[in-house]
Amino acid sequence: MTELIERWRTAARRAGATDTPALTESGEGLLARWREPHRHHHAPAHLWAVLDVVDAYAPLAERPDLVRLAAWCHDAVYDPRAGGDTNERESAALAGTLLAGLGLPAAAVAEVRRLVLLTAGHAVAADDRDGALLCDADLAVLAAPPAEYDAYAAAIRREYAHVSEPDFRAGRARVLESLLALPALYRLPPLAGRWTAPARANLTRELATLRR
Repeated sequence: MTELIERWRTAARRAGATDTPALTESGEGLLARWREPHRHHHAPAHLWAVLDVVDAYAPLAERPDLVRLAAWCHDAVYDPRAGGDTNERESAALAGTLLAGLGLPAAAVAEVRRLVLLTAGHAVAADDRDGALLCDADLAVLAAPPAEYDAYAAAIRREYAHVSEPDFRAGRARVLESLLALPALYRLPPLAGRWTAPARANLTRELATLRR
């Protein structure tokens, strides 16, 4: 995971963090959260995938390093038993404390917090290029080939193993319906053009399975 930590250090330094041992320690602490045993989808592979999308489309963002930091923090707190947007709010709070402690300017800290909170509902303003990139990257898995998408859906089910099958089906269906109801699943034109149709097909297919 050395390369992943270096990606954290690089983004944080570019955003204004002080280069001290605490910078590496903070990345290691975040990665330890991502490696918690109850995580199956919301794990390092997801973080890596989100960062790869952000890097690939960084020229479309206004402040790509802040998007990278938000990617690191957006699921830093992940408790499948938490309700509503609790995980996103606590992840944003953690990001604020962590990044302020590393010396980032207050405006940068506030922006990372804002971006993290967007991942609760993935509703992004039309002129919010940084929010669009983060949310598009977070939802990239929805446009995966069917077998990969099915593996993602199975991983989500494992994260909610404590929930009965009827309750899980109902709750998961609500999540999928809310995604399908978004004005746009993807906002950045290069991604919307490639990913919207396969993502909607995957979501519709899973939703039909849940309703059987």
